[in-house]
Formats: sequence, C-alpha cells, structure tokens
Amino acid sequence: MLSLRKKIGLIFLVVVFLGGGFFYVSNKIYFSRGSAGSPKTISIENGDNALVVGQKLREAGIISGKYYFTFYLWRTGKLHSIVAGVYEFPNGLQIPEAMKIVTGGEVVPMRVKITFPEGWTAKDMSQRLVANKLPGDDFLALAKNPTQELKSGYPFLKDLPVGATLEGYLFPDTYYFAKDVTGEEIVKKMLENFSIKVVPAIKNDLENQNKSLFEIVTMASVVEGEVKNDSDRKIVAGLFWNRIENQMPLQSDATLEYALGTNKIQHSIAETKTDSPYNTYQNKGLPPGPVSNPGLLSVSATLSPQKTDYVYFLSDPKTGKTIFAKTFEQHVANKAKYGL
Repeated sequence: MLSLRKKIGLIFLVVVFLGGGFFYVSNKIYFSRGSAGSPKTISIENGDNALVVGQKLREAGIISGKYYFTFYLWRTGKLHSIVAGVYEFPNGLQIPEAMKIVTGGEVVPMRVKITFPEGWTAKDMSQRLVANKLPGDDFLALAKNPTQELKSGYPFLKDLPVGATLEGYLFPDTYYFAKDVTGEEIVKKMLENFSIKVVPAIKNDLENQNKSLFEIVTMASVVEGEVKNDSDRKIVAGLFWNRIENQMPLQSDATLEYALGTNKIQHSIAETKTDSPYNTYQNKGLPPGPVSNPGLLSVSATLSPQKTDYVYFLSDPKTGKTIFAKTFEQHVANKAKYGL
C-alpha cells in the first residue's frame, strides 16, 4: 500500500505531467507557425480527412504539425467541417488561422492546375500553358529575353551571362494559376519557387565548389536529360565532369536534342555533326547554357558527383536502365547488345 505522502506525490507528478503536456500542445496550437517563407496554394480533395489535410499543410510548411491541427479541429468541433477546394495560405500562419480557412471554405476562385515535369524546356512549358488557355507565348518571350529589372529581383541570377535566357531556372513543379494570370506573373512564380526549393538546399555545397550556379544548373540540365534513375544521376554527373577535366567532349544527346528540337533515343552520325554551339559532340566543355529545367535531384547530383572509372554510358531503350562502360570497346559492345 502506498503511503499518503507517496499518493500525494504521485498525484502531483501526474498533474505536472498533464499540465506540462497541455501547455506544450497549447503552445504548438496557438503560438507555433509554419516554416513556409511565401504564400502556398494547396488543393484539398473530397474525402480528405483532418489527418490528410494536416499532412498536406505540414509538408507545405503552412502549419507546425498535423496532429496538433487534427486535435484542434476535434477540440473545436470542426473535425468534419473541412471543405474541399483550392486554398491560398499566407506564410506565418498559426493552426487556428489555417483551420478557419479550410473550414470556412475560403476557396481561391478559378485556379488552373499546371504540372511541369523535370527536364522540360521553356518551350515545352509554354505549349502546356497555351493548351490550358494561359499566356504561354508571353511567358516564353520573357523567359527567352528577361529584362534587367526582372533579373535584379532574384540574387541567384546575378551570374547569368549577358544574353542568357531563364532556361534552367524555371523550377519544374505543380502550380495553380489564376485564369487572368500574366506571363510575367508565371515566370516570377517559378523563379520564386527556385529560390525557395533549390537555393537553400544547395547553398553550402555550392560555396565549396569552384563553379558558378550557372555552370551547375547547365550541367544539371544535361544530367536531367540523360538519366531518370536517381541512383545513376551522381555517376553520370561525375562522368561528365571527368570528361570536361580531361578535355573530352560530353557527347550528350540531351544537348543535341536541344539544338535540333528533337526527342530521340539516338542520333545519326550526320546529326552529331550539326553546326550548333549546343552540339557537345562537336564542341568541348559545357553547352552555352541549360538545355532544360532540371529538378532538385539533378542539381544536387551535379554538386555531389560520384567518382568512378566509367567513361561511357547508354540507356537500355526497353527498360531505361543506364549501362556504363570503362573503355570504348566495352561501350561498342554494349551498343550492339542493346541494339543501339
């Protein structure tokens, strides 16, 4: 049997524990804010429960935690009051503020959902915008010839060579655009996304390299066009950097596709002799600029390449698997084996 003193002590500990827990949860609900540094647009589908919505908001950095969000909805009797729709959330929200938006049905009017895959060019993006009745032509014109005023608004564009386009910096992602959005607003939204998702993620690695961001993005665009397997990106990036260091041409079909405007697994000998600064079969070093808009994985792989003895590679046309070779003879044998 516990003595009266021990019982009182145990009750005290339970009260302190519960009180501390209540204080911690209350602090998370009423005082913590999401980590997002800019407004976010989130789509809530019919059937999304509180945990699913909380997860979406947490991943976007809108709130601090999905369980605190769900608990608050339960506590306020709003657990089943979420309204499906597309919502726009300012940055720095607290959980009660986010809850008010999704249960009040403050839906963003007439937004168009557009997804741009990794490796797409500005021209590809423009065509998808036009197909969705958005100003793709205006978008492309500005992407190809950005104004100095536009570039000055984004510090990561400071090393952009004179005459360079915004190819490579139009971050591939899913976006929600208003029906009356302008081409300039689309470009700015994509550049802002690059500054949020790419710049902070690579800042430390970039500072340790003797390469500019423009060079990294250019190489990343080549890697993006050559391989889709995440585990192979670092190997191919290392292989390409080695070719440049050893004064070998990259011989990248991704750069030749950009020059020719084609999309082919393999190019003919005549095509590899095309007169273009983007033809890395004929010109050594990097192409004049990015040949697509790479995703974060390709940018990171380019910054942290894997050193190997591989000199050549090809992609299995049936499986997409990357086949590496250390000698030209092995490469020729691989081409014969895979029908290339």
